[in-house]
Amino acid sequence: MLFSLLVTAREGIEIALIVTILLGYLRRIDQKRHFREIWYGVAAAAALSLAVGAGLEIASRELDGRVLEAFEGFTMLFAVCVLTWMLFWMKRNSAGISTELKHQIDVALSRGSVAALALLAFSSVGREGIETTLFLFAGSTNQSSDGLFVIGGILGFVIAAAAGVILYYGSAKLPLRQFFLGSAIALMVLAAGLLTNALTALHEATLISELGFRPWDSESFISMTSTLGKFLHTVLGYDAAPAISQIVLYWTYLVVVLAAYLLWPTPRLPRPVEPSSPATPEPGVLVETR
Repeated sequence: MLFSLLVTAREGIEIALIVTILLGYLRRIDQKRHFREIWYGVAAAAALSLAVGAGLEIASRELDGRVLEAFEGFTMLFAVCVLTWMLFWMKRNSAGISTELKHQIDVALSRGSVAALALLAFSSVGREGIETTLFLFAGSTNQSSDGLFVIGGILGFVIAAAAGVILYYGSAKLPLRQFFLGSAIALMVLAAGLLTNALTALHEATLISELGFRPWDSESFISMTSTLGKFLHTVLGYDAAPAISQIVLYWTYLVVVLAAYLLWPTPRLPRPVEPSSPATPEPGVLVETR
């Protein structure tokens, strides 16, 4: 539950920010009649993300044995690569996303292309949606309860939707900078756990012959078959008797990626200019928060 909650809350708020920027700018320039095209694009992106998730689930159910282990292992590795790349991409480009989206809206309107507005929303939201789907599928392979996993995902999206409403109407300021920093660190921890789980899956698929010696065994303390053990295995990649390669990979990824993320320079934007007309204020969306 915690895994899916963190993923959907983090990625969902990124989606909410994108939608809020698009709708807020259209509201500001008195083009609210084009809200429909934005929502069409969002709906299409959601449908595509669900289709990708369904395809991954169907594919996994058609496989078994070593082939299934290999499929899940490579999916987890791919999810970690995509997540890591997106964390750094967003931190580097977040300051300019709002400006770029508004520019693309201006171009679409100047050409009279309402389809371009729907495509803009589709591409912007679809990127985040597919990333979310991929990471959720990778995490679901080791979760202990399907029901709790789904509930966690729904709660994360509910939180994201509430944040989007607050941002759009500007009724309160949210601590987005702190949220994105904290959630980025949490996602790195989840990714490190996925790496060790991927290593185990590839070993069980006999694609990796040896993982090395096992320095300890805590099965008698926290069993891998217990509820707590399954929870820790899903969230942190817990293994009662981890191999030395798993330990080294986990901490190397976590330390290197976390240090690089914290030291990575964040672009800064000048202070936003207050809108001249109080009748059509633009929502207080701050994207330079990572």
